[in-house]
Amino acid sequence: MEYRLLTLWHFAAPRRPVFDAVFDSLQWPAWWPGAEQVEHLAEGDADGIGAVRRYVWKGRLPYRLCFVARTTQIETPRVLAAEVDGDLAGSGRWTFSHEAGITTVRYEWRVRTTRVWMNALAPLTSGIFARNHHATMQQGGEGLARRLGARLVDAFYGELP
Repeated sequence: MEYRLLTLWHFAAPRRPVFDAVFDSLQWPAWWPGAEQVEHLAEGDADGIGAVRRYVWKGRLPYRLCFVARTTQIETPRVLAAEVDGDLAGSGRWTFSHEAGITTVRYEWRVRTTRVWMNALAPLTSGIFARNHHATMQQGGEGLARRLGARLVDAFYGELP
């Protein structure tokens, strides 16, 4: 099953600290409930392209997701992107913009499930899986706000066209 999920966070914070906290995914378990483990597997080039990390996530549902992400794009402090493979396969892309004291974080998650049981249940549970993702992202936005000592002004969770 393919998912095309969108998250928008708006923080009353400068862009660079927001970017830096998202970029440093090894620290996510310290502030993002659901990010159970992040392990650095391989260095990338001098710019960080090609770096590989393994992620283990646990949302509200009774299962964990494990995948490996390979960094494909870094434009400090505007863009981070990676290709993922494992329980999920596809791509994630973070973009960061700043205007009038508000940093907007846009996360696009375009993945498909690879587990047989998830694909078999998808016709009945795809909405539940998407809501679980959105709840995990809400926890991330709240955790990042605490980490930064900033205010999460608002957030949006939905589907990409």
